[in-house]
This record gives sequence, structure tokens and C-alpha cells, in this order.
Amino acid sequence: MSEEVCSRVELTDDEVIGAASILLAQRGHTKAAALMLDVTTVRIERHTFEEESMSHSYVRELEEVVLELEPHLIHNTGYLRNDIRSAFETVGMSCGRNIEDVHIREVIPRVGPNWREQLARELKGGHQSNQARKVRLEPRHPSEDGIHLTNEWEHRVYQVLKEHQVRLPSNETIGIMPLGALRVPGHTFEPDFLITYRGRVGVIEVDGPHHKGRASADRSRDRLFKHAGVREVDRLCVEDSTTKEEVQKFVTDFLKHLIG
Repeated sequence: MSEEVCSRVELTDDEVIGAASILLAQRGHTKAAALMLDVTTVRIERHTFEEESMSHSYVRELEEVVLELEPHLIHNTGYLRNDIRSAFETVGMSCGRNIEDVHIREVIPRVGPNWREQLARELKGGHQSNQARKVRLEPRHPSEDGIHLTNEWEHRVYQVLKEHQVRLPSNETIGIMPLGALRVPGHTFEPDFLITYRGRVGVIEVDGPHHKGRASADRSRDRLFKHAGVREVDRLCVEDSTTKEEVQKFVTDFLKHLIG
């Protein structure tokens, strides 16, 4: 989004964040731009101050950007802060917004009354699988076989994958890894399903209704997966797959292409 466009329209917070992120990439600050893809949350906070001069008092409003990252991602990101702040200041000035600072913070763990048990699991390496790190502490998400899924669509795909798994011989079956963190250069992603089959690795992404308008970002992400050795990447649109038979056909075709 160009600065000329910003000067003509009022941008929402999300549009400001998107414009600043793209501006980072256009400026060649690729590590800072990649960091924007890794953040767990990003928000713009507004602060109002009352100041006085010799003749009158007035109210000044400023905005600050807050980026939250998983603890293992926040190391050595401080040197990127100035590039990110400069991009946000540029977009803000072009749109009449006073963005003065950027803060990079760790995501605070979600805890409950059983936090001691949670801490004990962490100290014993209970987090080592890294499976579904964003959802594993939220009971409203479906789970099966000790595995957490983000939503019911992913749960249905998981059940169909399991059915394929049991139909195959035990010495030539598939491995199913939902929501495992996968690190590629500059990014940490959580593919919906990482599938292993006959020495090959594939990724299935389950795209819900909220996924519209992300085709370009999806292509970039899929390309990074393939550069890292993932043979097959395919996407199941839940709006086009309303029956179990359609999901079964998708999975069958995916496995065929994975080893083809």
C-alpha cells in the first residue's frame, strides 16, 4: 500500500499494521518484515496526555505498537525495533496518526488454579513436542488421542486421516502431526497437518471462512515449505467440502500426489 493511498484514506489499525509490514519488505528490511509474520498478536495502543504551555493547556494523543512473540522467538529481535518503528511512523504520518514507539514483548502464559502442575510439566519438558502451543491450554478446542486441534473442521480431517491410517499395513502407514511448530528460515509456522508417508513429507492446510483474501500470503508460505523439503502442500477449503465423502476424496488424492 503506497503512501499516496494512505494520504487519501483513513486506515484501520489492521490496515496500518499491514501497510507498515509491507513497507518493511519494500525497504529491504526482510528480517523485520518476517518478524511481523511470527508475532502472536500485534496491536496499537492509544494514550492521551494533558499538557500545559505558557498560555493554555491541551490534550496530546499518541499511539504505540505492541508486538507479542513466543519466548523462544524474542531473542535477538531488539536490533529490528528501529526499522519497525520507522515503518510505522511513516505510515502513521501519511495517514494522520501519531505513532511514536514500538514495543516487543513476550507472550504471557495463560494459567489457572492448577498453575503448579503446569509449571511442573514445563520443568519436566512437557512442552517439548511444541504441539498446538497456541491452543493446548484452551479446553474449548477439540482434542483426540491426546492431540489438540484448532477447530471442528480440523477435527474432521484428523478423523478421516486416522481412518486411512488404520486401513494401511502397520509397516507402511502414515504419520499424522497436527499443529506442530515448523521452523523455516525467518519464520515459525504451525501447519494444520504434517503428514509422513513412504519417506515423503506433506502438509495439509484446512482453510476456514476467515481465510479469504490471503491467497498471496498462502502461496509464499507454501513455497517456504517446499524449499524446506516438504514434497506436497495442499489446502482443503471447508466451504467446498461439506460432506465426509468430500474430505475422504481430498485425503486420498493428497496421499496419491504425495508419493506420486
